[in-house]
Formats: sequence, structure tokens, C-alpha cells
Amino acid sequence: MTNTNGERRSRTAAGVLVAATVAAGLMAGTFYVFACAVMPALARSGDRVYVDVMRDVNDVIQNPVFLLVFMGALALAGLAGWQSRGLPGRWWVRAGATAYALAFLVTVVGNVPLNDALAGPGDPAALRERFEDPWVAWNAVRAALSTLATACLATGLATRNRPSRPATTPSPAPPHPTPH
Repeated sequence: MTNTNGERRSRTAAGVLVAATVAAGLMAGTFYVFACAVMPALARSGDRVYVDVMRDVNDVIQNPVFLLVFMGALALAGLAGWQSRGLPGRWWVRAGATAYALAFLVTVVGNVPLNDALAGPGDPAALRERFEDPWVAWNAVRAALSTLATACLATGLATRNRPSRPATTPSPAPPHPTPH
């Protein structure tokens, strides 16, 4: 059995949407773990330990696997949004792509500059004071946005093969029985 170009494109588009959903989910999980475990655990540490560990985390997280998923989720969600034009569920996919783009933006504009400032010289207590609360707040925002992105992309995936609803027309009233 051979595939037509349309079937092949549809299968490829579905694969892109699945990959976007998984990547956004991985990022949501990463940000969630920071919100629920890493940052609360570090909050119990002294200033020097806190700053040293966060510096180490910021160094190690910049690796090919993390960056592939972090940037790949953005590219895949955008591509999935474009590929979904005219399909059922497209608004879910586009909402998911938008939510992940916002999470990406929060990371680049909020968290990364704080990471860079923490890497600089200074008194650990002063560095931590300027870093901790804003970083935790921005992380909560990107965790929520990434989770929303994952949910929207998954909903788009679940609805993409549903047939489009035909335009509804009022059904005619049932005929009245005629007397005999």
C-alpha cells in the first residue's frame, strides 16, 4: 500500500506535533522540579552554598541535550502550529506554541539575566538577595506556561483527527399527522 503525499505530510505533521508535545512536557517537568524540589532545598542552605550550587547548575544545564529540548520545543511547536492550519484542533496547537514561546521568552528575559548576574563577583549574601526571589518567581511563570503549552499541544493532538463539524442547519419540524 502506498501513501499519497497528503497522507505522508499528515503523518509527518502528526509526528512533529507529538515531538513538540513531548519536548514542551520535558521542559514543563524541568521547571516544575526546580519549583517543587531544587529551589526549596537550596533555600535551606547558607548563602555560599546556595550561590555555588546555582552557579554549578547554571553551568551544567547548558549542555546539548537540554538545549536541544529547550530550543527544539520552540521550533517544533511553531512548526506544528504552521502545519495545523485548516485542521481541527489548530487553535489548541497555536495556543500551545504561543504559551511555550512565552515560557521561552520568560527564560531568556527573566531567568538568564539573573543567572548571568549570579555568575559575577560579589558577596554571596548580596548576590543571593538579588537573585533568589525573582528567579523563583520567573521560574514559576515559565513552569505554568510550559505546562499550559503541553496541555494545549496534547489537546490539539487529540482533536486533530476528529472530523470537522459540518455547519448546522435547523432540522425541519416533524410532519404533523393528518386526520383520516
